[in-house]
Amino acid sequence: MSDRFAVLPQYLMPKLAMTRLAGHYASKPMGSFTTSTIRRFVARYGVNMAEAAQPDITAYATFNDFFTRALKPGARPIADAPLICPVDGAISQVGRITGDQVFQAKGQAFSTTALVGGDAQLAAQFQDGLFANLYLSPKDYHRIHMPAAGRLVRMMHVPGALFSVNPTTARGVPGLFARNERVVCVFENDTLGTWVLVLVGATIVGSMATVWHGRITRDGDVHEWRYDGQDIRLEQGDEMGRFLLGSTVVMLFRPSALSFNPAWQPGGTIRMGELMAA
Repeated sequence: MSDRFAVLPQYLMPKLAMTRLAGHYASKPMGSFTTSTIRRFVARYGVNMAEAAQPDITAYATFNDFFTRALKPGARPIADAPLICPVDGAISQVGRITGDQVFQAKGQAFSTTALVGGDAQLAAQFQDGLFANLYLSPKDYHRIHMPAAGRLVRMMHVPGALFSVNPTTARGVPGLFARNERVVCVFENDTLGTWVLVLVGATIVGSMATVWHGRITRDGDVHEWRYDGQDIRLEQGDEMGRFLLGSTVVMLFRPSALSFNPAWQPGGTIRMGELMAA
């Protein structure tokens, strides 16, 4: 079965309604039902609770509390590198941006302008730069950390579709990551200049949140927040946001002499804090 044929049912599914329903129940304390749901989830996906700051499943009041669980101190050592991996997950694609085109899968690409919500001036800074698409599966740790130190410049919420972001869908839906709902976070620092980290929404992802804003509200409109008058700085390795259920982060960096970790190949497993590029 071709990937495009395999994803056809997703075009017909009531993805927004399903996502809102899942988000509602995931945030609702339901006692023993919540505990049994978490227990089944842990068993099905092989979640490693030994590394969680709170390994006791019964201590989580809601599914979201479990899903966005913290890790024990030291569970993810931070590499000494210009760019570290911001998440646990798998590599979807990494590499050089070709002009303004970001490789998605065989025969699939999307433009940096589309990804950042149509801001051509912002996107132009990443012409022939670097990109990384990293996929978080349901079993993964779902807090997102800073790949490098940065001062927050602006954030945009771009409404969009809510297709799944698994590998099959990435191969079957054209422009997937620039088509789905996303939160575009723009940072800058003295070494990298301007860089972007994008949180991409997906089916059943109840919401996305950042540490400086909290949950992003869905209302169907594009929203932008500028932080010129605020000095919001995060250090490398700091938590910057989280997903409520699995999704993808996409990063864009300006052209530089940096090269990705040669061990990083599509499909490979990654952990937050490991060397991403040097």
